[in-house]
Amino acid sequence: MFILSSSSSTLPSAPPFSSTTSIFLSFSRVSLPPSSSSLKLLPLSLQFGPPKLASSCSLRFSASRAMAELVQDKESAQSAATAAAASSGYERRNEPAHSRKFLDVRSEEELLSCIKKETEAGKLPPNVAAGMEELYQNYRNAVIESGNPKADEIVLSNMTVALDRILLDVEDPFVFSSHHKAIREPFDYYIFGQNYIRPLIDFGNSFVANLSLFKDIEEKLQQGHNVVLISNHQTEADPAIISLLLEKTNPYIAENTIFVAGDRVLADPLCKPFSIGRNLICVYSKKHMFDIPELTETKRKANTRSLKEMALLLRGGSQLIWIAPSGGRDRPDPSTGEWYPAPFDASSVDNMRRLIQHSDVPGHLFPLALLCHDIMPPPSQVEIEIGEKRVIAFNGAGLSVAPEISFEEIAATHKNPEEVREAYSKALHLQSFFNINSFGNQVRT
Repeated sequence: MFILSSSSSTLPSAPPFSSTTSIFLSFSRVSLPPSSSSLKLLPLSLQFGPPKLASSCSLRFSASRAMAELVQDKESAQSAATAAAASSGYERRNEPAHSRKFLDVRSEEELLSCIKKETEAGKLPPNVAAGMEELYQNYRNAVIESGNPKADEIVLSNMTVALDRILLDVEDPFVFSSHHKAIREPFDYYIFGQNYIRPLIDFGNSFVANLSLFKDIEEKLQQGHNVVLISNHQTEADPAIISLLLEKTNPYIAENTIFVAGDRVLADPLCKPFSIGRNLICVYSKKHMFDIPELTETKRKANTRSLKEMALLLRGGSQLIWIAPSGGRDRPDPSTGEWYPAPFDASSVDNMRRLIQHSDVPGHLFPLALLCHDIMPPPSQVEIEIGEKRVIAFNGAGLSVAPEISFEEIAATHKNPEEVREAYSKALHLQSFFNINSFGNQVRT
């Protein structure tokens, strides 16, 4: 369920982003330009009714302890993990012997009792056990509110597997390498994540725009080109939501996108099983770079390795990378409650453009816009501690890709390189949200 909190990283030479040039646009108040009238919308298949009362889930972990362990594990496991991935074609997770009692439960009562027993047996830390129980209750409420007549069956089936995977990772913590390939066997973590998020999407009130451009992206990938999706970021479930919206029309994009992922979803026990099912480039978020001062330099070195890994991938061609250059999730205005897309970090956008340019393979940057915040909105403010309060709801979602924007044309109108970077980032940001605003209200209906 809790997949990503994607974040950006900068090359050492990249100058800092100036917040004075940021653009904030309201999903509900931006008027569309004349050219947007040709936007194509695709309604998705209708499932069940639209109720969307939300439930919350809160869980706190020690940020310093979790991050220290994550950094140390990534340092010590880096060479071995990279070698294993190279030799096998993917990172195979060995399935150690562990308690599989969650897979045997047949009712809510048995499930809650199992959490209690595993905690009493010392197999689950009390804080993780509390989070698992809250997660079950909130997921159950959201799925039942969807009106699905099989809600109880779906909830029990998905939650028993989710709790089994969480327990497994508590007993045998998974370590992510800089480039993590989705684990598809012996347990298929990708399908697990898709099945878990699917009941939370109101497909009857969801839309995909500009399908012809998604087809164009697939054709470019088949020709050996690289494609980077410059996107906003709304929920930890964004990767699964994107894949679910495209799984029928563009299954290759759905399964093969590489997501630039922040460190927090690689450390949170409730997030990790869902992250394991995604192709990732793992980085440490700039927003949390200085949370633990003694780890700052180690994080920077890890980010440099990840950027080198990304550069190597792009040199091989046919890579599809999703990145949220805002460095975090969109959040509502604290005074009005209006949702605003977070501004793009111009240096992060420029880093991706330069990586594409220097890969010696044709490359393309497309603006991508995603509207799904009601399904799992983030906390109102950025939090340091691992284990944020989570709200889960059944709701519609929207996805739109916009045409490429020529960097050369923008560069021709500015003399200062810094102005060019800012103008290009603004153009991507504007185009992305002009598209999403054209059907934002329809998604919320």
